[in-house]
Amino acid sequence: MIYFVVVNYYSTNLITKLISSLPSYDSHEYKVVIVNNSPDDYSIYNLKNQQYVLVFNAEGNLGFGGGCNLGLKWVYTQDSQGIVWIINPDAYFVENIIDKVPLFFESHPNISLLGTIVHTPTGEVWFAGGSFILSTGAIVTQDLLTHTDTDYVACDWITGCSLIVNLRNFDECPQFDPAYFLYYEDFDFCRRYANQGHLIAVTKQFGVIHQPSSITNKYVFRKIKNSTYGYLLSLDRYTNEWIVKIRLLRLISYALVLMFVKPQVAFGKFAGVLMYWRR
Repeated sequence: MIYFVVVNYYSTNLITKLISSLPSYDSHEYKVVIVNNSPDDYSIYNLKNQQYVLVFNAEGNLGFGGGCNLGLKWVYTQDSQGIVWIINPDAYFVENIIDKVPLFFESHPNISLLGTIVHTPTGEVWFAGGSFILSTGAIVTQDLLTHTDTDYVACDWITGCSLIVNLRNFDECPQFDPAYFLYYEDFDFCRRYANQGHLIAVTKQFGVIHQPSSITNKYVFRKIKNSTYGYLLSLDRYTNEWIVKIRLLRLISYALVLMFVKPQVAFGKFAGVLMYWRR
């Protein structure tokens, strides 16, 4: 069975659109697991359905990874052989993908973590694979799918916007690192399990539509702070001391320039650096 795990943070209207984009439950078997990171957002409980939509209260904002962990744990206890599709609240489907996903993993059982192609509402490619350049510490997105007809392409990391976990390849429930609150937790998740021998890949056999940053752009300072912290923490874990120092110097220099044009962004970067130093 497919379990869609989505983390809610005052996003009931977006999740409503996401659920409505799924095919009829009467003819397809799946469940939607909503982890509520905004406990006072009672509107999310209007989506609860005894058959296929479940809502779990996180009793606080656990961040993206923390919320996903609750959903993953619940699914793993119910069905350790299941397929978990982690998907952003501001993403939705334009085609019936329910039947395609199990068939894909039957053909490619060696894939543990699968990303999908992600388009914007205007049809532009938003994500089609992530690369990690160890020699420079660059964490970048690349379109790895446009010029290939293969079912999938191996890659270094995939976005948490649309990330499918093949639970049958894990001896225990896979978890995001709670050290990350928001941003780069997907990168760490992929690199950690890749280092354990799991295959990470991306496909264009099915995908989602995503409205970029429709949630986090409401909170610019927090977005930049958490992104900066997650970026530095990832460099610290997966590169070396010199790369971290060089990237840190560049980041601080850029933040100083931004003080005069985008002070909110600059202060967010400084706050992220401070979080990293104090960790």
